[in-house]
Amino acid sequence: MVTLPQDGLFVLHRLESRGFEAYFVGGVVRDLLRGVQAHDSDLATNAAPEDVIAAFPDVPVLETGIRHGTVTVLVDHRPVEVTTYRTETTYTDARHPDEVRFARNLEEDLSRRDFTINAMALHPSRGLVDLFGGKEDLENGVIRCVGDAETRFREDALRILRALRFASVLSFSLESNTAEAVRRLRGSIDKLSHERVQSECTSLLCGDNVRNVLLCYPDVLSQVFPFLSAMKGFQQHNEHHCYDLLGHTACVTAAIAPVPRLRLAALLHDCEKPSCFALDEAGVGHFYGHASKSAQTAETILRALKYDNATLARVPLLVKWHDLPIEESERMIKRRLNQLGEAALRDLIALQRADTLGLDPLYHDRLPHFDRLEAILDEVLAKDACFSLRKLALDGNDLRDLGLRGREIGQMQKRLVDAVIDEEVENDRAALAAFVKGLRD
Repeated sequence: MVTLPQDGLFVLHRLESRGFEAYFVGGVVRDLLRGVQAHDSDLATNAAPEDVIAAFPDVPVLETGIRHGTVTVLVDHRPVEVTTYRTETTYTDARHPDEVRFARNLEEDLSRRDFTINAMALHPSRGLVDLFGGKEDLENGVIRCVGDAETRFREDALRILRALRFASVLSFSLESNTAEAVRRLRGSIDKLSHERVQSECTSLLCGDNVRNVLLCYPDVLSQVFPFLSAMKGFQQHNEHHCYDLLGHTACVTAAIAPVPRLRLAALLHDCEKPSCFALDEAGVGHFYGHASKSAQTAETILRALKYDNATLARVPLLVKWHDLPIEESERMIKRRLNQLGEAALRDLIALQRADTLGLDPLYHDRLPHFDRLEAILDEVLAKDACFSLRKLALDGNDLRDLGLRGREIGQMQKRLVDAVIDEEVENDRAALAAFVKGLRD
């Protein structure tokens, strides 16, 4: 059974005990009506920020957005955002209101919100306040702007990406006027900070409905990922593919686990195929060098969006090697472990499995191959097999004792790892020492 969060109820009742009114608003109301347990609490109140602060002398209160009427009450270290009823004036920068004015009542506050499903309020005893049909839109799976859609998006361009993010995460569709405004005003996305765009797009990509959003709004998302516009309608002229390039990319993105680095790798893995396209005399399409070129473009896009170093390291790597052959043998798995490491190799297998799911179903018989690769990988790791310098039984000091110096040591260590992987020699200290002596004789 879903219930209102206790920390939010504590704050609400404390404000009411001081003579103010307060309501749950936003995501907590939306989740409750969907039957999903909410863990975060947002409240709207007629109390001014200083009154909210004064109501909690015994509880830490952070002035997180006091300029816009928001403070955060920490209840047992859990944040409860409390915002004074407000209205907003013009948005010169298409993101922040030029001026925030405190409103007289809840109705004014709800009318300035983005979408109907976010413009509802709930009180534990007075019930639901739904002035714009949010509950009906929630039941029908519709994203609809409050009031005039174009006005809402001109106020705050981030709402364009938020609309698509909600469509992806909630598996909803955009109401027609909202969808038209999203397309008309997509250019205003360019005014947004890269960090905010990154956050919205990451959540969007990890939604269950990402495939439909990519297929329906490539023109909008091309403001962030420019290659999508070239993918739409791009036929690959290859028997393996039953979709155009956009359809393939959308399918692969939806087929992989909803983890940001994996969804990004899936989205970007073929991003330079159009620029590498060549048609042979038989009319078959080829994309020579597209993986390396796509990896370069992926890094450029991810850097522009201010992704963290771990993402910058992993995603282009996966894109670069997404079509790397991996045979079903312990030797090959050890070779790939040496090349990539366990975590990246598991990600690569996941990407290749998803890439296969994006092919014509006639080629889905390759899917068991990836299950067998994972089984071999698990066996190799369970045996604690040697596939890197860290597991080599002979270390640098041993090689010095055998007479090697300087760069010779590193070169010999690499040679020994290759020899162990190729089963030329056992990973045994004495056997390796004899192998080294044999190479130097």
